[in-house]
Amino acid sequence: MIQKYFLLSLCGILMISCNSQNKEEMTKHKYTNSLINETSPYLLQHAHNPVDWHAWNDETLELAKKENKLILISIGYAACHWCHVMEHESFEDSTVAKLMNQNFINVKVDREERPDVDQVYMNAVQLMTGSGGWPLNCIALPDGRPVWGGTYFPKENWISALEQITKLYKENPEKMEEYATQLTTGVQQSDLVTINTSEKEYSTIELDTIVDNWKKYMDTDLGGNAGAPKFPMPNNYQFLLRYAVQNADDEIMDYVNTSLTNMAYGGLYDQVGGGFARYSVDAKWHIPHFEKMLYDNGQLVSLYSNAYLVTKNPLYKEIVYETTAFIERELMDKSGAFYSSLDADSKNEKGELEEGAFYVWKNEELKNILNSEGSGDFDLFAAYYNIKDAFKWENETYHLNRIETNDDILENFQISKEDLSKKVTTWKETLLKARSKKDRPRLDDKILTEWNALMLKGYVDAYRVFDDKRFLERALKTANFIDKTQHKADGSLFRNYKNGKSSINAYLIDYATTIDAFINLYEVTLDDQWLNDAKKMTDYCYDHFYDDKSQLFFFTSDEDKQLITRKIETDDNVIPSSNSIMANNLFKLGHYFANPTYAKNANQMLHNVKEKASKYAGGASNWLLLYSNFIGDFYEVAIVGEDALEKLKEFNKKYIPNKLIVGSTTDSNMPLLEYKYSKNETTFYVCIDGTCQLPVNETAKALQQIKILLK
Repeated sequence: MIQKYFLLSLCGILMISCNSQNKEEMTKHKYTNSLINETSPYLLQHAHNPVDWHAWNDETLELAKKENKLILISIGYAACHWCHVMEHESFEDSTVAKLMNQNFINVKVDREERPDVDQVYMNAVQLMTGSGGWPLNCIALPDGRPVWGGTYFPKENWISALEQITKLYKENPEKMEEYATQLTTGVQQSDLVTINTSEKEYSTIELDTIVDNWKKYMDTDLGGNAGAPKFPMPNNYQFLLRYAVQNADDEIMDYVNTSLTNMAYGGLYDQVGGGFARYSVDAKWHIPHFEKMLYDNGQLVSLYSNAYLVTKNPLYKEIVYETTAFIERELMDKSGAFYSSLDADSKNEKGELEEGAFYVWKNEELKNILNSEGSGDFDLFAAYYNIKDAFKWENETYHLNRIETNDDILENFQISKEDLSKKVTTWKETLLKARSKKDRPRLDDKILTEWNALMLKGYVDAYRVFDDKRFLERALKTANFIDKTQHKADGSLFRNYKNGKSSINAYLIDYATTIDAFINLYEVTLDDQWLNDAKKMTDYCYDHFYDDKSQLFFFTSDEDKQLITRKIETDDNVIPSSNSIMANNLFKLGHYFANPTYAKNANQMLHNVKEKASKYAGGASNWLLLYSNFIGDFYEVAIVGEDALEKLKEFNKKYIPNKLIVGSTTDSNMPLLEYKYSKNETTFYVCIDGTCQLPVNETAKALQQIKILLK
């Protein structure tokens, strides 16, 4: 009813999508607004629009109340293509700006800095239109309650909508008040989670049913979800990989491998420079939406590392090394932290902004570059990367992608494996050098705690699997940045960092991802600093985020000014939900610290969302990882003695998802390590809920005590 009511009353046009401009590029400007004082590249992009933009803050909201003006809230992010399109069409237009300035307090929001604001108004727009996306545009009363919204609007539609809303507010403000009351109630009631008081039951049969129902949405031929667009959903495959191994399910394992292989072969993956784009606009993973996000790549490093551990597929190792090389080349700050994203757009040969211009090539251009650098064999190159008419994109260009395996190429061209490998390496080096001369995609150089925690975990997983010290060094540098720069004296975190300044209080997702990363860092270093820090942050979350009614956690702290509602996030998306990550954290920390409150809370959180998760597994895969811990055995593996770290490396050569690692090279009073240290030997204790099997000194014998299908 709410959706129809708003559509009939206010009308709007819905299209989905998503850009930026570095402040350095802005030199001579006719207009300057208050966004010039911000650090977000997305906000700075709009600092010279004729629109009188304000940042979201108390002063702006008070101004709206003082002038009794509607608030026009426009939300986007720096790598978002359609945000840039709407800026160019409407926000750079003086006529549109005049209309906006006269009738609204105009607020620009970087959704990556302020996901709390984005959550509320995205929820409102979804209730009104049934869908959402970025740019997100929402009109609210002076007190912040939403009344109308949509996503991308062509200029004429935007003008028409604003004129109608302005007229309605002037002539019938009571009607607007009625709209706002209804919609705000809808936002406040949506996604409410109540405590589930029924008996807690988890079973292999139920999990099998959940996966069977999920299969109808799987594209078993091309990977990913059926149809287009296709998003890489790392956590979906993390769960399915675990499920396939623990259940010896060849069908699911084939699906995971098909997905990961085609994602790596397709244009979603940058075949020249490494790293993954945001998503593929087609069903074949060929043409991406070209922006590259840190959060995607961090999680995909974790995924491909674990997949390699299971399959030993050399392609997966190659992806991990190339992706981390891209991250370090393009997104790494000198502090050891990582920037947020690269834009989809860059200037083409005509000097015009064009999506994907940096990544695509013309046929003759490729021939000339490869021949001039002595990297000939163009027929082989063209076959390897599909430089043929069937794969031509826009403006006579090609975006490199693969559909044939190396074995297929070897057979068709009668070339040795070693020679092909050398040629591919030379092609990549040559094209990367040539591409560096192009206009580069614009960089969003803000640093976010959440996304850095995801990248930190990626490096930890890469180190655990490949035993490459360089990965651990990167992980430790990032962890120390978060611990020393983003961690405040009172135990709280900052969310953002730019130009030596952190200004926004962290959200639950920042704590959840950091706690998770620190637990994983502990499991490869056995440095209890990281585990103790994880516990301290968890306790801080109980103090400032916990909801006693649902036994879940709010997204925002009780120390921050509240919006029209305080949301509880439970749906797993490209990034798992903050509550699902917290629940997994609590499960582990409950074991580490013998804390029944943590363990009980993790169980209740899962129980609260179990019914919903069973209906839509693709939006609950991180919850399903926790579900898997409650069926079958979950192992506490203690490694104690001066050679504990070396023994741990041996142990980590096997994929064992239903375990945690605890260890020390010295005596320790941690609950799982007490009375286990022996000065002259290194010992494994394989335990379940504190009950241990006989201690052993050999890694192979410890592995034999774990009941899992090990290859």
